[in-house]
Amino acid sequence: MTVHLIALAGSIRKDSYNKKLVKSAAQLAEEAGAKVTFIDMADYPLPLYDGDLEESQGLPENALKLKKIFTEGDGFIFASPEYNSAISGPFKNLIDWVSRPERDEPGTLPFQKKLALLLSASPGALGGLRGLVSLRSILGNIGVLVLPQQVTVRQAFEAFDESGALKDEKKTKQLKEAVLPLVEIASKLS
Repeated sequence: MTVHLIALAGSIRKDSYNKKLVKSAAQLAEEAGAKVTFIDMADYPLPLYDGDLEESQGLPENALKLKKIFTEGDGFIFASPEYNSAISGPFKNLIDWVSRPERDEPGTLPFQKKLALLLSASPGALGGLRGLVSLRSILGNIGVLVLPQQVTVRQAFEAFDESGALKDEKKTKQLKEAVLPLVEIASKLS
């Protein structure tokens, strides 16, 4: 059975470094035999999570669509920007909506017992490393098995070529060495 991974950057910016990074990882995962669904958060706008809104109107249509996609996947490749040492507001909001329960199901169903590889690209010297700490904590609390490997790309403004690929061969090798275990382990668990 082919493993199905969901690739998403926690940014809605059109030219996001994290979109470039997650697309590079997705390509490596496909080369390793995985099926990958890339999700651009900008294509799934969501209101700010509000319990009153949820109670009166239910889950927004885009939350339901994302919930279905996430539930059908075997694992995740998440590339997250760092905003003030944490993940972006839109990314946290997406996780909050997708983790809401419907009927008698557990809310965390789209995430439970699935693997995730964490990535980050940032113009800063740490490559978004501090934001991955908060993401790792959030995902662990909703049942995601987060791989210990993670890849950060510092000085991202000069890390990618015109096509969006990483320029540094060592960084590409590091990314591949992080993606392969995700594909292998997720295929064994699915």
